Amino acid sequence: MRLAKQIPNFAVMNATSAYRFTILVPYYNERENVPQLERRLAAFLPECSAQPCCVLFVNDGSTDGGDALVREACSRHKDFFYADLERNNGLSGALKAGIALCESPLVGYVDADLQTDPEDFNLLLPYSDEYPLVLGIRTERKDGFVKRASSRIANAWRRMMTGDGISDTGCPLKVLQLPYAKELPLFKGMHRFIPALVQMQGGACREVPVHHHPRTAGKAKYNLANRLWGPFVDCFAFRWMRSRYTPAKTGRTNL
Repeated sequence: MRLAKQIPNFAVMNATSAYRFTILVPYYNERENVPQLERRLAAFLPECSAQPCCVLFVNDGSTDGGDALVREACSRHKDFFYADLERNNGLSGALKAGIALCESPLVGYVDADLQTDPEDFNLLLPYSDEYPLVLGIRTERKDGFVKRASSRIANAWRRMMTGDGISDTGCPLKVLQLPYAKELPLFKGMHRFIPALVQMQGGACREVPVHHHPRTAGKAKYNLANRLWGPFVDCFAFRWMRSRYTPAKTGRTNL
């Protein structure tokens, strides 16, 4: 199993405990997208169906100065928060670090490239009480042929290896109930297996069609090699983990 780099430990209680829903935005070198992110998320928060709602930007060791723009945006909006990781950990590490910080009952995730709409959280949230994980399906993907083809192959391989039955696990629009999110194990490639990992805990998943757009700013962080080889190898890591998973559920206690 390829273990992720160590990430900082954070205090348990923080400002997110005052909110019902926290939107995580992990980012790495997305300076060009920060102004649009600020506008879109600031406009969405009052319209979010889960109130109150906040945003937590997780800086995965950016080197392009985008972190300074994010801190400025947070100073302008009382419901914007940020966390800077000490070094680049990859998407799985950034997501896990953000989840570790969250104390709201629900936690969401959207990519900083805005290829999915923050407004579509309102399509997912109506199912969040019943399902521990609600995720989007990009029914009309606006990516190029190579990206779509490689994702289709990777998704088919993952479904065969995990049996999760999920059409589009890579869709960067998800809502999780916090207890299930906290139990996600950290390993490289974890973000590809969130549905299977939730199911491993006994939770059900619901897919909902969402909108999808081409990238208009910044550079993609994935290529053909890490979109195919990574999922291929990580599926074996997941199966090894699942075969040894032991849920430790607490019964009675006098704490």
